[in-house]
Amino acid sequence: MSARGSRSTPGAWSRLKAVNVDPLEVIGLPSKGDNSLLDHKTQERYYTKIVERYMTFCTDAGKGDELLRRLGDLSISGEKTEPPLPSNPGMRPSNIDANLDAGGQKDLSTIKMAMRKLREGIVASNRVDSFSIQAYIFCIRLSILVKHMESYHPAILHLLKRMHTVLPLSKADLQEFVGYLVLDLACRRNDLAAAYVVRQKYRLHDAKVDTILQALAHDNYFLFWRIRRSVDGYKAKLMEFAEEGMRKQALKCLGRSYFSIDLPSLEEYTNSSWSSLTKVHGVGWQLEGTKVIIRKPKNR
Repeated sequence: MSARGSRSTPGAWSRLKAVNVDPLEVIGLPSKGDNSLLDHKTQERYYTKIVERYMTFCTDAGKGDELLRRLGDLSISGEKTEPPLPSNPGMRPSNIDANLDAGGQKDLSTIKMAMRKLREGIVASNRVDSFSIQAYIFCIRLSILVKHMESYHPAILHLLKRMHTVLPLSKADLQEFVGYLVLDLACRRNDLAAAYVVRQKYRLHDAKVDTILQALAHDNYFLFWRIRRSVDGYKAKLMEFAEEGMRKQALKCLGRSYFSIDLPSLEEYTNSSWSSLTKVHGVGWQLEGTKVIIRKPKNR
């Protein structure tokens, strides 16, 4: 038989590349009919894979500052946030960083969906134990870091209203996550009344959360930015929801009260660089050296 008419050898098929299946994507949402994550052992293995993927993301980011920058720039919801002061104002993503960020965005999106699947599995299986609480704590913290309200808000409510009533959280954990709920209500939803109700209900004792509430209640921008620089990364992320309103309040007060102000003070009171104030926030004041002219006195 000629070579043309001969059968192809099995070795030809072996050269085809195997399909890479992402272990976080192969399992579907329980709400869509996939019951894989109703099994407790499967939940635990899946959680381990989520943590491993997140640790790989952290390792790829390299230095701690780079990790914080990537988490700041790579919101799961796709939002971009301006790096808060004090930071290196010249540190913006290069072309290489942009390529890395695209991959990082994909990783975070995959992790986000995986966390949702795991939470649905835990809820559907009515599981409340040390593992499920730990999984929820991990999901909440990571979701706060990337400012994904759709993930952290319902998870906090389930942790406090369902899990905590069955298996009480430690005092430290209860204070931590009640504090996050209070800040979410005050900073993102701008509902101080509801924030104080939750604070009273759970008997929250957190001096920094109290200071943040005080600053918001009195539109005290100086106090707000001062406490902003002293809180941990989770509280700082939640405070970002209130930053724009506080920045506008500071500019309004300065505009009504001063004819001029030195540039360092203006940047401190608004937590923004002069470049950002003029280009992003539309401030039309004039800069003369290190002095900002807000308005000129009227001639009598």
